[in-house]
Amino acid sequence: MHSPHKFKNRSEAGQLLGERLGYLASDRPVVLGLPRGGVPVAFEVARALASPLDVLVVRKLGVPFQPELAFGAIGEDDTQVLNTQLVQLLGLSRDTIAEVARRERAELIRRAELYRGNRIALALIGRTVAIVDDGLATGATARVAVEVARARGAKRIIIAVPVSPREAIAELKLLTDEVICLHVPTQFQAVGEWYEDFDQITDDEVTSLLRKSSNTDKL
Repeated sequence: MHSPHKFKNRSEAGQLLGERLGYLASDRPVVLGLPRGGVPVAFEVARALASPLDVLVVRKLGVPFQPELAFGAIGEDDTQVLNTQLVQLLGLSRDTIAEVARRERAELIRRAELYRGNRIALALIGRTVAIVDDGLATGATARVAVEVARARGAKRIIIAVPVSPREAIAELKLLTDEVICLHVPTQFQAVGEWYEDFDQITDDEVTSLLRKSSNTDKL
């Protein structure tokens, strides 16, 4: 018997999240998984809601001399979000920002094409959108994902995750219509500690789940 607060794997977490989001079924939201770990969770949510599934590919923009520190992020459709305070604090020039964004955009396009194949991104205009990940750590990626979904015309935006620290949820509640989280631990170090199986998800697995979902989608 596994711990009541530990998920067996991402599929189980997605099934439980799908049950929790059952009230959205009549809206038939577009379910967007954040690659790569969020896609197996999103797949189960989309199946539970009989909703279309897509990926939302975002890339963080890392400070050149400290790549782990993000000064912003980009999404598809040329969406760009900058932490203007950090940009000013570090004195990052327009050229530097443009160069980092250009490099990350090339990788973003590569991944989006790889995951979708010849399918176009699902339209979000006027739709309810559920953005799904396998868990939040800082919530930075999810914040960018919200901006991207909004820029693409989403009417209502919900973040749905199996596990997250309280602080990340509080921040995201200010930016979204709703945040749904199954487990909010008082002690939180990493998303992986709340899963029994937290293996890396491969690009092939992401592609395969998207294909499987689109084959059963009746939109």
